[in-house]
Amino acid sequence: MTPFGERLALAMGRLGPLCAGIDPHPQLLRAWGLGENVEGLKRFADTCVEVFAGRVALVKPQVAFFEEYGSGGIVVLEDIIAALRSAGTLVLADAKRGDIGSTMAAYTRAWLGDGPLASDAVTVSPYLGFGSLAPALDAVRAAGRGVFVLAATSNPEAAQLQRITAPDGRSVAQLMIDEAAACNAGAEYGSVGVVVGATLTEPVDVSKLNGPILMPGVGAQGGGPETIRALIPAGQLASVVPNVSRELLDCGPSVAAMRTKMLKLADEFAFLQS
Repeated sequence: MTPFGERLALAMGRLGPLCAGIDPHPQLLRAWGLGENVEGLKRFADTCVEVFAGRVALVKPQVAFFEEYGSGGIVVLEDIIAALRSAGTLVLADAKRGDIGSTMAAYTRAWLGDGPLASDAVTVSPYLGFGSLAPALDAVRAAGRGVFVLAATSNPEAAQLQRITAPDGRSVAQLMIDEAAACNAGAEYGSVGVVVGATLTEPVDVSKLNGPILMPGVGAQGGGPETIRALIPAGQLASVVPNVSRELLDCGPSVAAMRTKMLKLADEFAFLQS
């Protein structure tokens, strides 16, 4: 299989850089006039698939909002992953998995294997040590999958760990980015991406990453084109994948309104690919 990083770069060149989130918050279900149950979840997810499939480079379902409905919610998640991938749309499972040994291997089989939850990529947490991600990184190399490593997230609590300075002067977040960059060394375009918040107040160095940079925090959380420009050097802007969720989903349940907003956002971020 063509490596995930290369497939994502092609999709971004064709459809623009947006990653559209599927985040069925309870308040959004209510706003859409849907029940807070599996039926409402399915109708929400089906609408998102109708809007996004074949129209954005990457779609990111937030796994937690499906897990909370138990087995029924997982079935809905399986169905939308299958529908998106069958439409040729890349899927990033926002599962934020991170563990050690056989447990991490099991997570890798679940999200990057051949089962019903298998996605093109998954978000992973390196904060049990970057080496704990080895099973997922093996899947990147062997099966053409991708991972996005949590590096410099924009939640206020992150500073307690991610901004600690190592003896060599690098922050912990920077160490994670540099480890990801090492995984991409020698690739035409790497499949080990990082997550960097669009609302950070201090930039990180992504100059050697050679892979995608997922930037959540765009839209309702305050991030946008100007904050991205302030954080990412011009030479790396083409690797930025702005993640837009709430700003798009607030336009639902109208398919037309969501698509209109999606086109507007695509125009706003077109500079990333120029």
